[in-house]
Amino acid sequence: MDAFSLTFFPSSSPFFLSSKPYLPPLLSRLPSSQSRSHPFFKNLPRVSTSDSPSAVVPVEDPIATGDISGEKFDWYSHWYPVAPVCDLDKRAPRAVTVLGLDLVVWWDREEGQWRVFEDRCPHRLAPLSEGRIDPWGRLQCVYHGWCFDGHGNCKLIPQAPADGPAVNTSTKACVSSYPCCVQNNIVWFWPKNEDQCKDILMKYKPPSMSELDDPSYTCTMGMRDIPYGYDVLIENLMDPAHVPYAHHKIMRIRKGSPLLTRDREGGVPVEITIEKLDINGFLAKNQFGYGEFVAPCLYHANFLKGQRRILLIFYCVPVNPGKSRLIWVFPRNFSIWIDQIVPRWMFHVGENLILDSDLYLLHIEERKIADAGSSNWQKTCFVPTKSDAMVITFRRWLKKYSNNLIDWANKVGTHLSPTPPREQLMDRYWTHVVHCRSCNLALKWLRVLEVSLPVISISLIGIVAASKQLVNSAARRTALVSMAVLCFAASRWLSHFIYKTFYFHDYSHAFV
Repeated sequence: MDAFSLTFFPSSSPFFLSSKPYLPPLLSRLPSSQSRSHPFFKNLPRVSTSDSPSAVVPVEDPIATGDISGEKFDWYSHWYPVAPVCDLDKRAPRAVTVLGLDLVVWWDREEGQWRVFEDRCPHRLAPLSEGRIDPWGRLQCVYHGWCFDGHGNCKLIPQAPADGPAVNTSTKACVSSYPCCVQNNIVWFWPKNEDQCKDILMKYKPPSMSELDDPSYTCTMGMRDIPYGYDVLIENLMDPAHVPYAHHKIMRIRKGSPLLTRDREGGVPVEITIEKLDINGFLAKNQFGYGEFVAPCLYHANFLKGQRRILLIFYCVPVNPGKSRLIWVFPRNFSIWIDQIVPRWMFHVGENLILDSDLYLLHIEERKIADAGSSNWQKTCFVPTKSDAMVITFRRWLKKYSNNLIDWANKVGTHLSPTPPREQLMDRYWTHVVHCRSCNLALKWLRVLEVSLPVISISLIGIVAASKQLVNSAARRTALVSMAVLCFAASRWLSHFIYKTFYFHDYSHAFV
């Protein structure tokens, strides 16, 4: 098994990856009952939601339909991840949407912390995310120059006379701000006005994964906007059975594996059982390990092989109907040297390929579910095997505690937009590259190299053509011409690589 295979998948599994860094197979984790005494299980990071725990509901039959509960999930009483700190720029505000709320994230230089505001200037409702940080560290709206401090107070209205009434002190001149914090190198926010929840961080904290702050683990993060909904995203991550088919030839089967006797992809029955289900989420186990859904955003899974540990951590963020955001990170305590020599954007190349390989399937699936009615999911879908247990349990949780609905802000309609062309649907630049500092920087340098190579090629040909005296050896002239041809060919290859890596990479299941 090559280095990247060891990095992203336990050697005990029949599956392993190709030699490119990418999003690992999305399998859940829970040790068998015989291994409950293992010290790892005792030290498992338990993450509670901000709601008080309700009575645990044992799930004896995960296929059964869950009834609507009297206990309702409050979507606005939880922390939501906004973006990894590594992909935010302290010099410029960033627009983000969560739960239908349009937000702006910016760095408050005065108090040295990130801020999350409503992305709307109170003056004429222009987006503050299009603004700038002024020389005094305030967020400035570039429409008319109004400036705001880290608490949303208006500090300057340029059009107001200095000797007139202090109109900037009016509450109507303030921007709505939200409680926010940084945990596990991610900016989080609480979707209620800061005036209502000033001390919320003292009472409730975002779900924490201790491995993300452990220096003995490597943690390479990524983020991408996804053109299908939050519910479809989560159920896909919880579904191990789709991996050898939807990600065929991206994830490979070890030669000699008994799985290959069933079919070429290596599909196999997966025994998944649900340990518990309550308003805060659920816990599941299978033969590979175990996984936990912590409502509303966190799904994490763990693999253990001796002293080696690798976790799959996914933050699934509801953006708008038919849109979601995925933040992923895979902490591990081995092969750390790989992350020290391989730039982050190279990991994202493979990880985006994984996301693209079933993106179109899930986008269309979501629309078919909507046509049938989300409340009819279990009547419409035939799910007879235990491999679908986590998917069914998530749908049961959503129905039981939220009546199959996400409580979108401002009563956003649930209508799904028409399906765009594949090039637009699977676009990587606007959904990932433009927000990822590593990929954005790599794209800029590769573009410079792409332009430089033809210039070098033309220069070499010019040297040969200009004067035989400068190149008086036939062998040298041949070498220069060969180098010119290679530079031109490399430029063409690089152009294709840039487009496929940073803009659009189609995936045809019929020809893989």
